[in-house]
Amino acid sequence: MRILLVEHGSAASAFLLTSLIHSGHEVIRATNVEEADRKWRTANVDVVVLDQLPTHTTSASDLARELEALRLERGRGSRRPVLVLSARNTTEDRIAGLDAGADDYLGKPFDVREVEARLRALVRCSQGAEDAVEVGQLKLDRRARRFALAGRPLDLPVREFQVLWELMDSPGKAIAKNVLSAALSSSAKALSDNAIETFLHRLRKRLQGSDVAILTIRRAGYMLLARTASSDDRHR
Repeated sequence: MRILLVEHGSAASAFLLTSLIHSGHEVIRATNVEEADRKWRTANVDVVVLDQLPTHTTSASDLARELEALRLERGRGSRRPVLVLSARNTTEDRIAGLDAGADDYLGKPFDVREVEARLRALVRCSQGAEDAVEVGQLKLDRRARRFALAGRPLDLPVREFQVLWELMDSPGKAIAKNVLSAALSSSAKALSDNAIETFLHRLRKRLQGSDVAILTIRRAGYMLLARTASSDDRHR
């Protein structure tokens, strides 16, 4: 899974981060509400974990601010599943978290294995009928995380896989370069424009001979689409 972990540097958060990475998941971190808001909007993740501050360092206003950020994302139409982890585990706290837009709420202390199991369940429910996406001869199996081109497996290096996943997520729509960079960056350091161009160049070569193209749309970004008799490269 590709996970956005919103955490505040506690020992429990560090242990969770290490455990998720060790299990083979890709984790994008956000350490405050503002960073979480930006990455929530730009990163292609399967699920969000909102690990709230420990009770002894948390004020009611801090918790309200985090839940308000969650409400805002839901208000924007975000459908990514969200698991809230919190030491505040009264019935009222759980109701507040779920009413704010969380899909699940788990009290602390927790077992990391249960966290992972809940995340897998959330992702399964959220993907539903959208497990398979097709653009011309290109097919993405989201659950298996595999691409196929003209019926044959398309094995890609990690970064090329991530770029193509981002483009496949919104076929026919232009994706800005800075959005691609933010989505592929798992730390504060963003990928350079040259790096993004390199990955796109390699993907275009891999797609040669098929009916799928990556177009450059001036001042807008990059678009993945299936060629038709009426589509051409006038946007290149």
